[in-house]
Amino acid sequence: MKRRRRALRKNLSNAETNMWKHLSHHQMHGYKFRRQYSIDQYILDFYCPRLKLAIEVDGDSHFKHGAEDQDKARQ
Repeated sequence: MKRRRRALRKNLSNAETNMWKHLSHHQMHGYKFRRQYSIDQYILDFYCPRLKLAIEVDGDSHFKHGAEDQDKARQ
């Protein structure tokens, strides 16, 4: 799982890159966000531990065949 998270951090989608510009370096009211954070068997795009807030940015991978079912199961 650790390798997968590292690979995802190195290959952010355009939407994730834009979101990270706003979340990095405590820019959101001082809250710290982490990229590609894992909880159980899932990898979250962004996570704020203090708020227990997960943010999932829909990129191309969410529009592939079968992705809708995976997204529903993850919800």
